[in-house]
Amino acid sequence: MLAAADVQDGPDLARMRRDRYARVQAQLTTHDLDGLLLIGGSNVEYATGARVLNADAGRAAMFRTVACVVRDDPFPHVFAAYPEGLPAELPADHIHPVVYPELGIRPVGEIIGREKSVGLDEYTPAMWRELVGSRLVDFVDASPVMSAARLCKTVDELRCIRMAQHVNEQAMPDVEAVLRPGVRQTDLSGLFLRRIFELGATGNAVDPIWQVMPDRISDGPWTVHGDVAFPTATTDAMLRDGDVVWVDTGITFCGYASDFGRTWLVCAPPGPPRPTGAQLDQFARWRAVVEAVLDTVKPGATGGDLTRAARSVLPADARTPWLEHFYLVHGVGVDSAEMPLIGTDLGSAFDESIVLAPGMVLVLEPVIWDDGASGYRSEEIVAVTDSGWIPLSDHPYWPFGS
Repeated sequence: MLAAADVQDGPDLARMRRDRYARVQAQLTTHDLDGLLLIGGSNVEYATGARVLNADAGRAAMFRTVACVVRDDPFPHVFAAYPEGLPAELPADHIHPVVYPELGIRPVGEIIGREKSVGLDEYTPAMWRELVGSRLVDFVDASPVMSAARLCKTVDELRCIRMAQHVNEQAMPDVEAVLRPGVRQTDLSGLFLRRIFELGATGNAVDPIWQVMPDRISDGPWTVHGDVAFPTATTDAMLRDGDVVWVDTGITFCGYASDFGRTWLVCAPPGPPRPTGAQLDQFARWRAVVEAVLDTVKPGATGGDLTRAARSVLPADARTPWLEHFYLVHGVGVDSAEMPLIGTDLGSAFDESIVLAPGMVLVLEPVIWDDGASGYRSEEIVAVTDSGWIPLSDHPYWPFGS
């Protein structure tokens, strides 16, 4: 049975790569596919263990890493511009020169062979012309294979996520210490980014968000859905006394993402910030929603069970306690937001189709919003166990409480 102590140690990265690849191979058998052709960064990283550039340039032609997984082959084939980022156990005959999907990818198709059924996660026009238009390979959507493989995490994956979250949270007291009127959002970002790499982060996945929230929806950025607008990119905007700041950051450790969310208050020295009675009430309602959802988390529970639990602790006419154009719950792993996605605008039938299982990681991010008084938002990360859940985050709710 998975326990909190199981995720405190460092991960065995070689074992993790073997376990992940075995899951991919198992899904190829389940879906009766001959192989996979992967160009999406997180899918390539998951299937091969290759280090993928964690930046916009990672999608540029000269830097893109491509993976080819052949059914029953004990190792993936990798086409990489920087082979020093590949795992040591990968055989030399499975390491290939870089290919350029924007120009053509025929060498990858030749490894798979003709008249094969292959899962493809993304494609460029050149890939379509060469591989699909020429009928070199029969392509299908790779999403069912990769989503199923990635959905439930191994202990080593959970250790990576826990470490990523720990580094993220350990950087926050340094940022909280400088939160005062006159500080710019970019000042907070610079401090945060320097600190996470001092603490051992291997990448940054989310542009740090320090979003000042308006009192009223109508005072904020325009949205097509008429609801709270969040998030927006970091700017050099200066913080002011009394600002309500929604925080959202995500760093990576060995390819796995964290997700940190809290609500902070800006206060002029000598401080510290003191929430008003209305703000404390919002926080109390947020805690009630989180506790109701966590009381429901166990194997066999559905996404619908979680959304109903979240609504159950509030009056029937209350605003939905999350941003419906985002989610009540999302997963985290090699992507900062991945399946399971619960409470989205895909509707209740989709939520009911999601059944919790051991190893799933859930990021809970309810939102309590009172138009005219702004709102409260934070995030908590848990992993589903055989009988319930264990926490992967433990940062206090400063300045609202422990």
